[in-house]
Amino acid sequence: MKKLGIVITDGVGYRNFIMSNFMEEAVPQMDQIIIYSGLPASIYSIDQWPNVTVHELDVYHEGPISFIFRKWKEIAHMEKSKHNFGMTDNNRTNYPKSNSLKNLIVKFFYIVSRVYSSNATILFAEKLQFLAFSKHKITRSYIELLKKDQPNLVFFTHQRPSYLAPFLYAAQRVKIPTCSFIFSWDNLASKGRMLGTFDYFLVWSQLMKDELIQFYPNTNPDGVKIVGTPQFEPYFLSQYQTDRASFLNRFQLDESKKIICFSCADKSIGGNDPLVIQMIAEAIRQEKLAVSAQLIVRTSPAEEPTRFEAIRKDYPEIRWNYPHWIQTRSNHDQMWSQRIPAVEDIFDLRAIIEHSDINVNMLSTMSLDFMLFGKPVINTVMGTETNGLYNDSRFLKYAHIKTVLDCQATQIARNETDLIAALNRYLSHPEYDAAAREKLIEIEVCKPIAGISKRITDELLQWM
Repeated sequence: MKKLGIVITDGVGYRNFIMSNFMEEAVPQMDQIIIYSGLPASIYSIDQWPNVTVHELDVYHEGPISFIFRKWKEIAHMEKSKHNFGMTDNNRTNYPKSNSLKNLIVKFFYIVSRVYSSNATILFAEKLQFLAFSKHKITRSYIELLKKDQPNLVFFTHQRPSYLAPFLYAAQRVKIPTCSFIFSWDNLASKGRMLGTFDYFLVWSQLMKDELIQFYPNTNPDGVKIVGTPQFEPYFLSQYQTDRASFLNRFQLDESKKIICFSCADKSIGGNDPLVIQMIAEAIRQEKLAVSAQLIVRTSPAEEPTRFEAIRKDYPEIRWNYPHWIQTRSNHDQMWSQRIPAVEDIFDLRAIIEHSDINVNMLSTMSLDFMLFGKPVINTVMGTETNGLYNDSRFLKYAHIKTVLDCQATQIARNETDLIAALNRYLSHPEYDAAAREKLIEIEVCKPIAGISKRITDELLQWM
């Protein structure tokens, strides 16, 4: 009997594996699919799949002892990779600012990890972390649940959320093989340690497989399969298409003008977004662009758009897309993870990508989304260590961004002059950098978007 357990932790996982073609591919191949959900069970519509069950996981709140050992593990992991700028930058950014007892202990592990940060040390810290929550009532409930269900494989759709570590531990205790999909292009080379040790992995590309083996040397290369990523699949499904006339009407855009889309980061790293939006809006007002253009701004689904109210008032001609993501739960340690996209938002995002002429963003994954539709991309990095703006130029040293730079797939705008020049170049010659964009997509995504859900299903079946 083929029984798959799939762990969906957040709204992006919900989009990638519920709103894509994954269930349509996986359900006929499995005798049973059990969704272990970090989101409320009520969000799933599964009546059409009689062999699918949803278990809403009890919310685990991390205790202080487990937190300390997890932080030790993460700090040591990033210290071990200090040759990598992204790791070092995140380690420095996360250094505690206050001197509470908990933070003093974390600071102690920063000191310890300068000397002891071997792979053995990291795995020892993880063992202590897992031991700390092994007797927790939530952990025990997870163990009993998996003993009852007995899936052949537990598939995690995200490798990082620490609140799912007890569920991974439970699977290990019940001796159920585990697999994880690597969530995003920057996760391995700049983010913290995974939530634990998995048996198998699904990755986007050969580049991601190489990074996985580099940062997790105990990984068996034969247990890592390259499949691409389902996050782009909805763009190529007919049910999410919007014709141009409907798109223009929905956002009150002018058919005769080129469309520039600025896609925002969240406020934690997008501090310069309002400035860049203002620059583009002023360039349009003052007729500094080569052709008539208009601006649509898509804000981040991870936050409310209140920080843009002043710009909206000053530039009423800007069109806005506030992502329609629904907050499903209020009692969670990571509230942003409990937001899921409405179907309407998939329509909006796909239409914006397809029908816009240029995308501008601050080194976001959205660059890849637009490139898949052949659209030119401008990456803005206005801040430095000395000019008083949020220092986003440091991200140019991150490994995944260096790949973008090496391919010369985007125009980099460090100031208003660069930005206007790049806009005019792409408005006049949208084919500029097209070959470089295709090269980057080949490196980062690797596999064709068509068939991604089938490839994932086929690989999962091999491990069951």
